[in-house]
Amino acid sequence: MSNREQKDNFHEPLRAYDSVSQTLGCRHTNLDICAKNRMPKICAFIRDVNICPSPPASWPKQYKKLFAKENSVRTV
Repeated sequence: MSNREQKDNFHEPLRAYDSVSQTLGCRHTNLDICAKNRMPKICAFIRDVNICPSPPASWPKQYKKLFAKENSVRTV
C-alpha cells in the first residue's frame, strides 16, 4: 500500500466496526510513525479480524467528523 493510499484511509467514510476506540483496518496516515505497526494482536494488518484496537490519537476527532457528516447526509 502506498503512503498516498494510507493517508486517504483516514478520510474514508466510516465502516462497520469503526468506533471512537477502534477501526476496521488501519486509519493511521503514516505507518512509519505508528509504534504498533505489525505488532502481534494489535496491528490490523496482521490480526485475523482486521480490527485496530489502537487507532491514532487523532482518530476520535476524525470519527466524530465522519459520523456527523454521515448522519447529516441521511437526514437531508
